[in-house]
Amino acid sequence: MSGGGAGSAGPAGGAQRLFVGGEWVEPDGGHYEVIDPATEGVVGLAPEASRAQVWQAAAAAREAFGTWSRTSPQERAAVLDRTADLLQRDFAAHTELARAETGATTATARGMQVAVAVSRFRRYARGALEPVETGIPPQINEAGPLGRAAALGAVAVRRPVGVVTCVTSYNNPWANPAGKVAPALAMGNTVLVKPAPQDPLSVYRLAAALEEAGAPPGVVNVVSGASVAVGEAAVDSPDVDMVSFTGSTAIGQRIGEVCGRGMKRQLMELGGKGAAIVFEDADLDAAAAGIGTTFSFYSGQICTAPTRVLVQREVYEPLLERLVRYAGHLKVGDPRDRDTVVGPLISAAHRERVESYVELGRKEGARVVVGGGRPGPGLDKGFYVAPALLANCTPEMRVVREEIFGPVVVVVPFDGTGGTAGSAGSAEDAAVALADDSDYGLIDYVWSADTARAFRVAARLRAGGVGVNTIGRNMEAPFGGFKQSGVGRDCGSYALHAYSETQAVVWAG
Repeated sequence: MSGGGAGSAGPAGGAQRLFVGGEWVEPDGGHYEVIDPATEGVVGLAPEASRAQVWQAAAAAREAFGTWSRTSPQERAAVLDRTADLLQRDFAAHTELARAETGATTATARGMQVAVAVSRFRRYARGALEPVETGIPPQINEAGPLGRAAALGAVAVRRPVGVVTCVTSYNNPWANPAGKVAPALAMGNTVLVKPAPQDPLSVYRLAAALEEAGAPPGVVNVVSGASVAVGEAAVDSPDVDMVSFTGSTAIGQRIGEVCGRGMKRQLMELGGKGAAIVFEDADLDAAAAGIGTTFSFYSGQICTAPTRVLVQREVYEPLLERLVRYAGHLKVGDPRDRDTVVGPLISAAHRERVESYVELGRKEGARVVVGGGRPGPGLDKGFYVAPALLANCTPEMRVVREEIFGPVVVVVPFDGTGGTAGSAGSAEDAAVALADDSDYGLIDYVWSADTARAFRVAARLRAGGVGVNTIGRNMEAPFGGFKQSGVGRDCGSYALHAYSETQAVVWAG
């Protein structure tokens, strides 16, 4: 494969090369197969970087930082805008690669992966032009040990952090890297991207677009590998100033330990076990539709999913009936088919993990109302699991407490009167206590016809986000978690702040 053809590795593509310092280079560790979760066929060959190559990529980013950080905001915006144009130009091919690597349905690959990547590059092309200075009221200082009397002016200025390692998730190899790389570049940082091993080929396509758009050598570097050592090198390189990570809490904790030793900045979007609180006055059809997306959207492989349903006992059975009906209408099958709603999980290992949790739920006393097994004839290839609904769950069960990251919903009833918050036996108190009885705190949800109550409950939840009668997200709103769900916030202008350091400049008037 020629150096200029790095983006061609896709379905039926050849062996991909690493992207280091503006060059497409052969990996020291050879290649490994990227598997289509729907067919178990080979999508392409991904490069296995050595630890030395990862450090070389970080060093290339360090060398490029000085020049890139001094470019004008308009120059950075132009590169990001051109990248969006190029992604749009090759939209169909990118969609097919995303579908093949992840097992996402074509509609999801098109609308929620590639299209979101395009929109994020557009957004942060504008973001590069946002003001970075905040004026501070002047302060009058009397004469003293620090000098003569003076009026001291000050301004707070956001500066780039430096070299940012972006460790991306497997559930969205387009939107997730774009959401890290675009704001980091907009602020004048340079990046080292370490994609998830399951679907790295899309990220190389992204790098090829940035190269074609005019990103200077070393500004963007991509190194991949199935070995843990590749990720470790991307974090512990002395040239790295910040790590932006999306993935499991367990890995995030290990990354945090390394960052702590080097005082590296962190942005961590980790696990979730979203509580969906459904009060007895809720629109149950709307609640079931919102919760039911867990079954279908990315086949439940999404940390924001409302997987833990906490429902007031008065409407427990009616909601359960609606969820069963919703699951029954979801076609599990080949993600290329137009009528498929639920595609496969990312790998055989992850399918086994999800199946083991369903079986664990049975042993713990939960009732598997629907799903949890492998679909019937015609889907003997691929990593499929039928959406599962577990009823009769209690708060101490592991299926209730641990992130499953698959199409599995657990339902827990709660009691309580309709009294106001703080009153004896309040339903609000019971719901909040259950929702907050978790190691996680990413996004929770509240369904109630009483808007005042819904917002009152939202204010009490220990979660980075709360959806009130919706699972929708405002992409300008801050995104991140409380507790073990992460550190920091991104999305909208919050991402620009996340990828910057604040410097104070003071002068005598």
